[in-house]
Amino acid sequence: MILKRDFIYTPKGKNRPLHIYLPDDYEQSTERYPVVYFFDGHNLFFDEDATYGKSWGLKEFLDSWSKNIIIVGVQCSLEGEERLSEYLPYPAESGRFTEFEPLGDATLKWILEEIKPVIDRDFRTWPFRECTGIAGSSMGGIMALYGAVHYNQWISKAACVSTAMGFCMSHVMKDMTEQYMDPDTRIYLSWGTKEAWGLQDTDHEDTTSMSYWNNKAVADKVLESHSRVKMECQVGGHHCEADWEKLIPSFMNFLWLED
Repeated sequence: MILKRDFIYTPKGKNRPLHIYLPDDYEQSTERYPVVYFFDGHNLFFDEDATYGKSWGLKEFLDSWSKNIIIVGVQCSLEGEERLSEYLPYPAESGRFTEFEPLGDATLKWILEEIKPVIDRDFRTWPFRECTGIAGSSMGGIMALYGAVHYNQWISKAACVSTAMGFCMSHVMKDMTEQYMDPDTRIYLSWGTKEAWGLQDTDHEDTTSMSYWNNKAVADKVLESHSRVKMECQVGGHHCEADWEKLIPSFMNFLWLED
Protein backbone atom coordinates (compact mmCIF):
# COMPACT_ATOMS: atom_id res chain seq x y z
CA MET A 1 0.00 0.00 0.00
CA ILE A 2 1.38 3.41 -0.98
CA LEU A 3 0.12 6.60 0.64
CA LYS A 4 1.05 10.15 -0.31
CA ARG A 5 1.01 13.00 2.18
CA ASP A 6 1.89 16.63 1.79
CA PHE A 7 4.51 17.92 4.23
CA ILE A 8 5.99 21.39 4.47
CA TYR A 9 9.78 21.63 4.22
CA THR A 10 10.39 24.10 7.03
CA PRO A 11 13.70 25.58 5.77
CA LYS A 12 11.95 26.80 2.60
CA GLY A 13 8.27 26.79 3.53
CA LYS A 14 7.47 24.61 0.52
CA ASN A 15 5.69 21.29 0.11
CA ARG A 16 7.78 18.11 -0.02
CA PRO A 17 5.36 15.19 -0.37
CA LEU A 18 5.96 11.95 1.50
CA HIS A 19 5.61 8.64 -0.35
CA ILE A 20 4.81 6.07 2.34
CA TYR A 21 4.88 2.29 1.89
CA LEU A 22 2.87 0.18 4.33
CA PRO A 23 2.79 -3.64 4.32
CA ASP A 24 -0.28 -4.96 2.51
CA ASP A 25 -1.76 -6.42 5.69
CA TYR A 26 -1.15 -3.25 7.72
CA GLU A 27 -4.85 -2.51 8.27
CA GLN A 28 -5.62 -6.10 9.30
CA SER A 29 -2.69 -6.29 11.72
CA THR A 30 -1.69 -4.87 15.09
CA GLU A 31 2.01 -5.36 14.38
CA ARG A 32 4.56 -2.56 14.75
CA TYR A 33 7.23 -1.98 12.13
CA PRO A 34 10.72 -0.54 11.69
CA VAL A 35 11.04 2.45 9.39
CA VAL A 36 13.50 3.46 6.66
CA TYR A 37 13.57 7.08 5.52
CA PHE A 38 14.57 7.33 1.85
CA PHE A 39 15.72 10.43 0.01
CA ASP A 40 14.26 11.20 -3.44
CA GLY A 41 11.05 9.47 -2.38
CA HIS A 42 9.26 10.16 -5.67
CA ASN A 43 11.71 7.82 -7.43
CA LEU A 44 11.03 4.76 -5.27
CA PHE A 45 7.75 3.16 -6.29
CA PHE A 46 6.18 4.21 -9.59
CA ASP A 47 7.76 4.99 -12.94
CA GLU A 48 5.23 7.74 -13.61
CA ASP A 49 6.44 9.63 -10.52
CA ALA A 50 10.17 9.16 -11.15
CA THR A 51 12.29 12.03 -12.43
CA TYR A 52 13.71 10.05 -15.34
CA GLY A 53 10.75 7.74 -15.94
CA LYS A 54 12.20 4.72 -14.10
CA SER A 55 11.64 4.03 -10.41
CA TRP A 56 13.57 1.79 -8.05
CA GLY A 57 10.71 -0.74 -8.15
CA LEU A 58 10.94 -0.85 -4.37
CA LYS A 59 7.29 -1.82 -3.83
CA GLU A 60 7.68 -5.03 -5.82
CA PHE A 61 10.67 -6.04 -3.70
CA LEU A 62 8.99 -5.21 -0.40
CA ASP A 63 5.76 -7.01 -1.30
CA SER A 64 7.66 -10.30 -1.51
CA TRP A 65 10.42 -9.67 1.07
CA SER A 66 10.41 -11.72 4.26
CA LYS A 67 10.45 -8.71 6.59
CA ASN A 68 7.58 -6.27 7.00
CA ILE A 69 8.73 -2.67 7.14
CA ILE A 70 7.51 0.89 6.60
CA ILE A 71 9.25 3.10 4.04
CA VAL A 72 8.96 6.88 4.13
CA GLY A 73 10.16 8.33 0.85
CA VAL A 74 10.87 12.03 1.27
CA GLN A 75 10.50 13.96 -1.97
CA CYS A 76 13.07 16.60 -2.79
CA SER A 77 12.49 19.85 -4.62
CA LEU A 78 11.76 19.33 -8.29
CA GLU A 79 12.45 22.99 -9.08
CA GLY A 80 15.70 23.77 -10.87
CA GLU A 81 18.71 22.70 -8.82
CA GLU A 82 17.19 23.24 -5.36
CA ARG A 83 17.69 19.53 -4.62
CA LEU A 84 21.46 20.02 -4.66
CA SER A 85 21.21 22.57 -1.87
CA GLU A 86 18.74 20.50 0.16
CA TYR A 87 21.01 17.45 -0.04
CA LEU A 88 24.31 19.25 0.53
CA PRO A 89 25.43 18.58 4.12
CA TYR A 90 28.82 20.31 3.85
CA PRO A 91 30.17 23.42 2.16
CA ALA A 92 31.67 22.13 -1.07
CA GLU A 93 35.46 22.25 -1.25
CA SER A 94 35.61 22.81 -5.01
CA GLY A 95 33.64 22.52 -8.23
CA ARG A 96 30.09 23.47 -9.10
CA PHE A 97 28.66 22.69 -5.66
CA THR A 98 30.44 25.70 -4.17
CA GLU A 99 27.60 27.90 -5.46
CA PHE A 100 24.92 26.10 -3.42
CA GLU A 101 23.86 26.84 0.15
CA PRO A 102 24.44 23.68 2.23
CA LEU A 103 21.01 22.89 3.67
CA GLY A 104 21.68 19.19 4.20
CA ASP A 105 21.90 19.38 7.99
CA ALA A 106 18.68 21.40 8.13
CA THR A 107 17.04 18.76 5.91
CA LEU A 108 18.07 15.95 8.25
CA LYS A 109 16.86 17.83 11.31
CA TRP A 110 13.56 18.39 9.52
CA ILE A 111 13.23 14.65 8.83
CA LEU A 112 14.15 13.58 12.36
CA GLU A 113 12.50 16.34 14.37
CA GLU A 114 9.38 16.99 12.28
CA ILE A 115 8.60 14.09 9.94
CA LYS A 116 9.63 11.21 12.21
CA PRO A 117 7.41 12.25 15.17
CA VAL A 118 4.40 12.46 12.82
CA ILE A 119 5.15 9.05 11.31
CA ASP A 120 5.58 7.54 14.79
CA ARG A 121 2.32 9.15 15.92
CA ASP A 122 0.19 8.21 12.92
CA PHE A 123 1.52 4.74 12.14
CA ARG A 124 2.40 1.66 14.17
CA THR A 125 6.17 2.01 14.17
CA TRP A 126 8.96 0.89 16.41
CA PRO A 127 10.39 4.37 17.02
CA PHE A 128 13.68 3.27 18.52
CA ARG A 129 17.13 3.83 17.05
CA GLU A 130 17.57 0.10 16.41
CA CYS A 131 14.48 0.17 14.19
CA THR A 132 15.29 3.33 12.23
CA GLY A 133 17.22 3.39 8.97
CA ILE A 134 18.04 5.90 6.25
CA ALA A 135 18.87 5.42 2.58
CA GLY A 136 19.65 7.32 -0.57
CA SER A 137 21.60 7.44 -3.80
CA SER A 138 24.01 10.01 -5.21
CA MET A 139 23.44 13.19 -3.17
CA GLY A 140 20.94 11.15 -1.18
CA GLY A 141 23.79 8.75 -0.46
CA ILE A 142 25.95 11.43 1.13
CA MET A 143 22.91 12.53 3.12
CA ALA A 144 22.36 8.98 4.37
CA LEU A 145 26.00 8.72 5.40
CA TYR A 146 25.93 12.13 7.07
CA GLY A 147 22.76 11.18 8.90
CA ALA A 148 24.18 7.92 10.21
CA VAL A 149 27.34 9.67 11.41
CA HIS A 150 25.93 12.95 12.79
CA TYR A 151 22.62 11.58 14.07
CA ASN A 152 23.76 8.14 15.16
CA GLN A 153 21.68 8.44 18.31
CA TRP A 154 18.60 8.31 16.01
CA ILE A 155 19.77 6.11 13.13
CA SER A 156 21.34 2.65 13.27
CA LYS A 157 21.33 1.67 9.59
CA ALA A 158 22.23 3.47 6.38
CA ALA A 159 22.29 2.52 2.70
CA CYS A 160 24.64 4.86 0.83
CA VAL A 161 24.29 4.01 -2.86
CA SER A 162 26.49 5.64 -5.52
CA THR A 163 27.34 8.22 -2.89
CA ALA A 164 28.40 11.66 -4.12
CA MET A 165 31.27 12.42 -1.76
CA GLY A 166 34.30 13.27 -3.87
CA PHE A 167 33.63 17.00 -3.49
CA CYS A 168 33.62 16.84 0.32
CA MET A 169 35.90 13.96 1.35
CA SER A 170 37.92 15.98 3.85
CA HIS A 171 34.69 16.88 5.68
CA VAL A 172 33.52 13.26 5.56
CA MET A 173 36.77 11.91 7.00
CA LYS A 174 36.90 14.60 9.68
CA ASP A 175 33.38 13.71 10.78
CA MET A 176 34.08 10.00 10.80
CA THR A 177 37.15 10.59 12.94
CA GLU A 178 35.48 12.92 15.43
CA GLN A 179 31.87 11.68 15.68
CA TYR A 180 30.98 8.73 17.90
CA MET A 181 29.35 5.80 16.14
CA ASP A 182 27.61 3.13 18.19
CA PRO A 183 28.96 -0.36 17.40
CA ASP A 184 25.34 -1.35 16.73
CA THR A 185 25.44 0.47 13.39
CA ARG A 186 25.37 -0.92 9.86
CA ILE A 187 26.53 1.05 6.82
CA TYR A 188 26.13 -0.15 3.24
CA LEU A 189 28.32 1.48 0.56
CA SER A 190 28.16 0.87 -3.18
CA TRP A 191 29.22 2.24 -6.54
CA GLY A 192 29.04 1.03 -10.13
CA THR A 193 31.99 0.51 -12.42
CA LYS A 194 30.32 2.50 -15.21
CA GLU A 195 30.20 5.58 -12.96
CA ALA A 196 33.56 5.11 -11.20
CA TRP A 197 36.00 8.00 -11.39
CA GLY A 198 39.04 7.29 -13.53
CA LEU A 199 38.29 3.61 -14.17
CA GLN A 200 39.43 2.18 -17.51
CA ASP A 201 38.23 -1.42 -17.19
CA THR A 202 34.54 -1.15 -16.29
CA ASP A 203 33.74 -4.84 -16.88
CA HIS A 204 35.52 -6.20 -13.83
CA GLU A 205 35.67 -5.59 -10.08
CA ASP A 206 37.03 -2.12 -9.30
CA THR A 207 39.89 -1.76 -6.83
CA THR A 208 41.64 1.26 -8.33
CA SER A 209 39.24 4.13 -9.04
CA MET A 210 38.70 7.20 -6.88
CA SER A 211 35.20 5.88 -6.16
CA TYR A 212 36.74 2.71 -4.75
CA TRP A 213 39.23 4.58 -2.57
CA ASN A 214 36.62 7.01 -1.24
CA ASN A 215 34.28 4.19 -0.27
CA LYS A 216 37.14 2.16 1.22
CA ALA A 217 38.24 5.12 3.34
CA VAL A 218 34.71 5.39 4.74
CA ALA A 219 34.46 1.63 5.25
CA ASP A 220 37.74 1.58 7.17
CA LYS A 221 36.46 4.31 9.50
CA VAL A 222 33.25 2.35 10.10
CA LEU A 223 35.30 -0.70 11.02
CA GLU A 224 37.44 1.37 13.38
CA SER A 225 34.27 2.20 15.30
CA HIS A 226 33.54 -1.55 15.58
CA SER A 227 30.40 -1.11 13.51
CA ARG A 228 29.47 -3.26 10.52
CA VAL A 229 29.96 -2.25 6.91
CA LYS A 230 29.35 -3.80 3.52
CA MET A 231 31.14 -2.32 0.52
CA GLU A 232 29.85 -3.46 -2.87
CA CYS A 233 31.17 -2.73 -6.34
CA GLN A 234 28.42 -3.24 -8.91
CA VAL A 235 30.20 -4.44 -12.04
CA GLY A 236 28.56 -2.77 -15.02
CA GLY A 237 26.53 -0.50 -12.76
CA HIS A 238 25.58 2.97 -13.99
CA HIS A 239 24.43 6.00 -12.00
CA CYS A 240 20.73 5.29 -12.48
CA GLU A 241 17.60 3.91 -10.83
CA ALA A 242 17.54 0.79 -13.00
CA ASP A 243 20.89 -0.35 -11.60
CA TRP A 244 20.19 0.82 -8.05
CA GLU A 245 17.07 -1.35 -8.11
CA LYS A 246 19.31 -4.40 -8.58
CA LEU A 247 21.09 -3.58 -5.31
CA ILE A 248 17.95 -3.47 -3.15
CA PRO A 249 18.11 -7.11 -1.98
CA SER A 250 21.78 -6.74 -1.11
CA PHE A 251 21.49 -3.65 1.07
CA MET A 252 18.12 -4.45 2.63
CA ASN A 253 19.21 -7.94 3.63
CA PHE A 254 22.51 -6.66 5.02
CA LEU A 255 20.89 -3.87 7.02
CA TRP A 256 17.91 -5.79 8.39
CA LEU A 257 18.31 -9.57 8.13
CA GLU A 258 21.92 -10.72 8.25
CA ASP A 259 23.36 -11.81 11.60
